[in-house]
Amino acid sequence: MPDLGIFGWIIIGLVAGALAGFFVPGRERMGCIGTMIVGVIGGLIGGFLWVNVLNQNEASGWLGALVLATIGSILVLFVLRAMRGGDR
Repeated sequence: MPDLGIFGWIIIGLVAGALAGFFVPGRERMGCIGTMIVGVIGGLIGGFLWVNVLNQNEASGWLGALVLATIGSILVLFVLRAMRGGDR
């Protein structure tokens, strides 16, 4: 993943979490901090899967990091919903 610094990752986490919430149907009531946490965790998961499972080069720049973080965040939201027992 690109070296964006802590503030860059926070911004990407917020945007990725919001995008994931847009793409995954239903409503999550987790607020801004929860959205950011989902986005950052999604970024870690997306980056790990991209590099280690799919054997690809690291994402380049903000856009690549945002795409990977959004995909990872969507996966995190699906797992959270499965653990909660569906959409409540």
